[in-house]
Amino acid sequence: MSAAVSLARPGPVFVIGRALLRPLLKLRFRPVIRGADRIPDSGPVLLASNHLAGLDTVLIPSFSTRKVQFLAKESLFKRGLLGWFFRQIGAIPVHRGAGSVAQAALDAGRAVLADGQVFAVFPEGSRSRDGRLYRGRGGAAWMALATGATVIPVGLIGTNRRLRNPRTGRAPRVEVRFGAPVELADLADLPSGRARREATARIMAAIHALTGQELAEGYAQH
Repeated sequence: MSAAVSLARPGPVFVIGRALLRPLLKLRFRPVIRGADRIPDSGPVLLASNHLAGLDTVLIPSFSTRKVQFLAKESLFKRGLLGWFFRQIGAIPVHRGAGSVAQAALDAGRAVLADGQVFAVFPEGSRSRDGRLYRGRGGAAWMALATGATVIPVGLIGTNRRLRNPRTGRAPRVEVRFGAPVELADLADLPSGRARREATARIMAAIHALTGQELAEGYAQH
């Protein structure tokens, strides 16, 4: 089984949609955006973020300074107008799975980066249901090392509105924090496996520094 891959760039619908979404998101969630100017103006950029809720995939491209591409479930592209919308904003359809399917998703992300564009990824691989930060999988590191893309860590806070402060009973203020680039250049001469592990550790440490989440020992489950 192989994943369907589209490398179309985000079109005018992305720009128009973002212009419409930003004021709505500001009105509904009053998000605090920090460090967006850290995203390079040109060249390949990998945005590596923690993942708490479906809202994450809306917030990151809405408040990034550049157009962002990301993976989306293949089934969404078969839903008429919704499928058309996802194609127009440059989303990459992928059938969730393992083996060759997972590799096809990584290859698609690598192709976006090799084309000098911006790609967003959640290294945990799935949403955190309990608010903890789970171990990162190696795909993000593999794409970054394969393309030389600048890795910008992203810390999302408060996007899962069900996770409330036990003392106040309120959900925390939504924040999107873009961090300083993660240094990976010194890993070029290491064996590939060791380089991926070290890069993954650095990326996850940078995300944790932005969010302060409690760390989980294992991987997030689908």
